[in-house]
Amino acid sequence: MEFLKGRWWEKSLGLGVLPGMDSIFSALELERYVRFLWNESQGKPRETFDMIVYDGISTEETLRMIGTPSKARLYLKYLRSIAEKTDLGRLAGPSVLSLIDEAMSLTGSKSTLNGNTSARIWDALDKMLERGTSAFSDPHKFRCFLVVDPQNPASVDSALRYWGSTIQAGALISGAFGIASPNEAGELTERLKETFAPMPSTLIPRLSFASPADWDAIMSDSSSNKARELLSLPASSISMPSVKFDPAKKSVTLLLPGFHKSEIKLYQYRGGSELLVEAGDQRRVIRLPPNIQGKVGGAKFVDRSLVITMR
Repeated sequence: MEFLKGRWWEKSLGLGVLPGMDSIFSALELERYVRFLWNESQGKPRETFDMIVYDGISTEETLRMIGTPSKARLYLKYLRSIAEKTDLGRLAGPSVLSLIDEAMSLTGSKSTLNGNTSARIWDALDKMLERGTSAFSDPHKFRCFLVVDPQNPASVDSALRYWGSTIQAGALISGAFGIASPNEAGELTERLKETFAPMPSTLIPRLSFASPADWDAIMSDSSSNKARELLSLPASSISMPSVKFDPAKKSVTLLLPGFHKSEIKLYQYRGGSELLVEAGDQRRVIRLPPNIQGKVGGAKFVDRSLVITMR
């Protein structure tokens, strides 16, 4: 098991960190280990690990890191449009591509230039970021878990909010761990299940920091066994679609727990073929199937999901 923590790039590059760079370089460091952006043939083969645990700076920074590939893909689309359709873009385009190529070399991957045309380079970069976006949304490769105190309303509200924010960032929550003492387990188990259904959940022991923890007792506790089972669940049993399309009703259902309708903004692009959803400080683009495309006719909340009707 490998734990990733710390600002390795400050030491390796000898540079300070500008605002927002933590998330970008964290994603690049994960890429160095798991190769979810580049094909194996495009760089050095990755090392093999049973599990890599990322210990982030904060939940907000981790969410920004998860959303890095999808957000970078949007910026790439705008940069490409400028580079191909304006005189200034055609002049600065090669320099921009060289800068991107240099940044990607930090992951140990091969150059994307290699005499390729600009169009092929842009396409290669888009496919690379698409792989990164898909990796974060694939529970076979990447999983997120909530840790919550079921007896603390503020903790529960925050966990629900982070659930919705993680979906917005481009990943899925695979389970919830509730912190409880042994004598609280009975009542809190049902409360935890009701709060986070249909997502799997279980309780874990509440640790005291007043004295050294008895890890033998903790690991032999029945709740610890259930926690191990939750971590080992097959991906098929924890996959919950964050988007559902209903061609018959011409509707789109978005799973957005923790948000109110008034906090969500909807925008449409490309003749109604794309729907941009803004909730909290996260944005995501949803491409609509041809038989659902159109203008937004209305939206309402049903069971933590926003149901959008197209017309």
